[in-house]
Amino acid sequence: MTELSGLEAELRGTVRGEVGFDVTSRALVTMDASNYRRVPAGVVAPRDADDVAAVLEVCRARGVPVVARGGGTSIAGQATGTGVVLDFTRHMNRLVGLDPVARTAVVQPGLVLDRLQEAAAPHGLRFGPDPSTHGRCTLGGMIGNNSCGSHSVAWGTTADSVRELDVITARGRRLRLGQDWAGAPEGLRELVSGDLARLRTGFPDLPRRISGYALDALLPERGADVARSFCGSEGTLGILTEATVRLVESPRARALAVLGYADESAAAEAAAGLLAFGPLTVEGMAADLVPSPAGLPRGGAWLFVETGGESADEARARADTIVRAADALDTSVITGPAEQRALWRIREDAAGTATRMPDGAEAWPGWEDCAVPPARLGVYLRDFRALLSAHGLRGTPYGHFGDGCIHVRIDFDLLGEEGVARFRRFSEELAELVVAHGGSLSGEHGDGLARAELLPRMYGAELVALFERAKAVWDPDDLLNPGVLVGPAPLDANLRFSVLPREPVDVAFGYPSDGGDFSAAIRRCVGVAKCRTTEVSGSSVMCPSFRATGEEEHSTRGRARLLHEMLGGEVVTDGWRSTEVRDALDLCLSCKGCRSDCPVGVDMATYKAEFLHHHYEGRRRPAAHYSMGRLPVWLRLVARTRTAPVVNALASVRPLAALAKRLGGIAPERGIPRLAAEPFSRWERRRERKRLRGWAAEVRAGRRPDFPSGMAFLWPDTFTEYLSPQVGRAAVRVLEAAGVGVMELPARGWKARRSEDGRLEGFGMSVLSPRRTRACCGLTYLSTGQLDRARAVLRETLDLLEPFLLERSDLGPDVELDADDEPEPEPEPDPESGLDPELDSGSGDEFPSPPPPFVVLEPSCAAALRSDLPELLPDDPRAARLAARVLTFAEALEQLAPDWTPPRLNRPVTGQTHCHQHAVLGDAPDRRLREAAALTGDLSGGCCGLAGNFGFEKGHFEVSRACAEEQLLPAVREAAPGTVVLADGFSCRTQLEQLAGVPGRHLAEVLAEGLEN
Repeated sequence: MTELSGLEAELRGTVRGEVGFDVTSRALVTMDASNYRRVPAGVVAPRDADDVAAVLEVCRARGVPVVARGGGTSIAGQATGTGVVLDFTRHMNRLVGLDPVARTAVVQPGLVLDRLQEAAAPHGLRFGPDPSTHGRCTLGGMIGNNSCGSHSVAWGTTADSVRELDVITARGRRLRLGQDWAGAPEGLRELVSGDLARLRTGFPDLPRRISGYALDALLPERGADVARSFCGSEGTLGILTEATVRLVESPRARALAVLGYADESAAAEAAAGLLAFGPLTVEGMAADLVPSPAGLPRGGAWLFVETGGESADEARARADTIVRAADALDTSVITGPAEQRALWRIREDAAGTATRMPDGAEAWPGWEDCAVPPARLGVYLRDFRALLSAHGLRGTPYGHFGDGCIHVRIDFDLLGEEGVARFRRFSEELAELVVAHGGSLSGEHGDGLARAELLPRMYGAELVALFERAKAVWDPDDLLNPGVLVGPAPLDANLRFSVLPREPVDVAFGYPSDGGDFSAAIRRCVGVAKCRTTEVSGSSVMCPSFRATGEEEHSTRGRARLLHEMLGGEVVTDGWRSTEVRDALDLCLSCKGCRSDCPVGVDMATYKAEFLHHHYEGRRRPAAHYSMGRLPVWLRLVARTRTAPVVNALASVRPLAALAKRLGGIAPERGIPRLAAEPFSRWERRRERKRLRGWAAEVRAGRRPDFPSGMAFLWPDTFTEYLSPQVGRAAVRVLEAAGVGVMELPARGWKARRSEDGRLEGFGMSVLSPRRTRACCGLTYLSTGQLDRARAVLRETLDLLEPFLLERSDLGPDVELDADDEPEPEPEPDPESGLDPELDSGSGDEFPSPPPPFVVLEPSCAAALRSDLPELLPDDPRAARLAARVLTFAEALEQLAPDWTPPRLNRPVTGQTHCHQHAVLGDAPDRRLREAAALTGDLSGGCCGLAGNFGFEKGHFEVSRACAEEQLLPAVREAAPGTVVLADGFSCRTQLEQLAGVPGRHLAEVLAEGLEN
């Protein structure tokens, strides 16, 4: 420890960038996107090349290894290390210059690829290679791995796009690498000259040969290109500080030919034959990785063949030519940019979706990207499948079929000794198979810790010895990323899972998709880092706090890494009490965006609630957990005492409001929302009595009342009930106009009589139990991690609603009311109604079949009922039943009144889809309803930033505002006059009001206004 503190102190005194030897900094970089884990001594974010040189000098003097790291999306373990990790993403991330005439760009290693593409696009240019992680991978990492991407059949690998590289060697020499031996370290030229024959014959001729060092690029007939030779060296030869790269002309128009085949082997055999037509891509994918084949041609596997041209017609004509030449089961050509993007998104997300087998079993990298000659891909895949079967393993191949490069995740058991041993045996045999087909162990992602041990099987001992000599020329002290490429560690050492507990951790949520195992839930994050994208794409949400801060610890991946280390106990040593994990989770908005946008379905909102539950167990909580976490209690008290006007008056007095906010842990910048003078349920009760009186009058007059064709309960969520009852009133008006009868939820508990086997025999409302209660989704308790209280509230809700959650299997042979209980009408009965009080209770047989659903107006409450409720109470069948009966406002109209036509409003809309709506509920019914009502325009993605209690909590205001400024507020400011600002969530409306002075409206309010007009 003294050694580390001395190293840290010396670095702090030498480097201008950040130096982090703390728990969080180290925990965040223990892993990349591979199966491997190595714990670093510390992390440095250099500001410039001088900082890099200073770090190298200090570490060389102390014998501490140095590892360069970009986006951390490497899949072979080469972005991990035990010494000092250089994080280039924080400062050395600029586009230094772009010359559209020369078609070159000068970039720093931490620049994300998409930022370069955005800068080049206005000039009709682009960087050729485009890995699926293009939204977060860096140019430095791409150069280190010699990355490729889907367009490599047209534009090659990163090495094909590199002109010059500025590099600092481990001994501090600054070199500019290029052709004709430019920048070559002393001794490299002599090494090559002494082994020309081996260099000319020892490398397989492949478009995707990434394994080992590219020493053949130094042959005189290949221009003695030192820069090209450096590509793919995985940070073992020198530290890149700047690169000059070549740009290519981007086609003005594109078309996508989708070709269907029986299976991936048939698709693979067809791929090589399409290369003669000059496509931009030839990508393959099997049905296992496609969420839905809708819109795709018939088949069990597909080739995505992209063509380009100066015009849409030219691109389409080229695609049609490929379709005619292809021997496919079925084909289609897609020309619309949006449709093409949707298909490419499926392909890009495969790096994550492939981590789960169809039955939910985990699958892992390690043999992600072997490459063989394209003409041999079909037979190789059949042999590969046979090898999988021989070892009892499963995997779903996909990838760059046109280049003979296959990605696959395999369901290795990397937790137990037997599984790890099988992993090693399979790896050794697969290496032999790849070599037998004339292939490369790595076709894109590098060797790293995963394959370096097996390089002698591909190259032979003598060529590998030449690699070792080359490494010694560049880095004689073995300072840079030791154990990678040469002198490798065993491929089954340093596995990331070795530190995790072998027994399930005691947790509150059920984690049904992970077998109830919290460790398995955390293992979902494989590190592909889609959460690190810096811009919202379409309607996506994940991860707003990372985009606001730019800090890894505030990304979904960063938080998952800390939770992984918390379970491991080596770096984060104080378990659930960890302040490091707490602080990282503090800026998680619980937006649930990761639940839908993360390719592997990480649900950080649930993990945060779980952590807070344990972290504060038996301890005093933050003030906000008491003030906002128990909001339903306080608002119910105000409603019962009818003191809302008094509370509003006091809140308008600045000193009193400031005191209340200070005591309640509320951000001082926030205004306190006004309470409604009358709760929604009070208005609803009056309306219900009026309706009952009307029906009674019809009966007395001998006429049958005009009962609604469908019935639904309207859920009295806390926000609609106490803060925005106008939304509830509007929803009632619209639903009833559509022919849906709206019923108020009961506010009294029911007493049930059950048989010995638990079957229901009867129930009724007891006059001896007059205590009123309210149904509640428990959202505020969930978001603050008060899970014991959330469970109690949800069980009380299920008890309250049990008669309306029945299935026939619950009923006994003769269901009756309990004879000992006298049914009681709802509170405040109206003696003038003339209706029999027993109509208000009964056995449940009076309700139509199927039973009425529950319409929830607040998206966050609907999401809590649909997802959190069954996960928190997995053993209570009533929880799943209630979740299945929850409908949003738009879903209710679509399902209960399918023939109803809403008023045509003919107005543009703006606003933002609620993050929980996007992540859990889906917004397709809302979009269809808006279209039917002639509300034109799309809502933006992202998160409003208020996110329930998050934006109100002290210390969160700036992040909350930054999230709103990303999409929501600009969309509202840019909207034309007369545009309707839609915001179904109370938090979204509050954020709009407090930050922009704009009133947001629920869709129900807009439609209700249309009905009136």
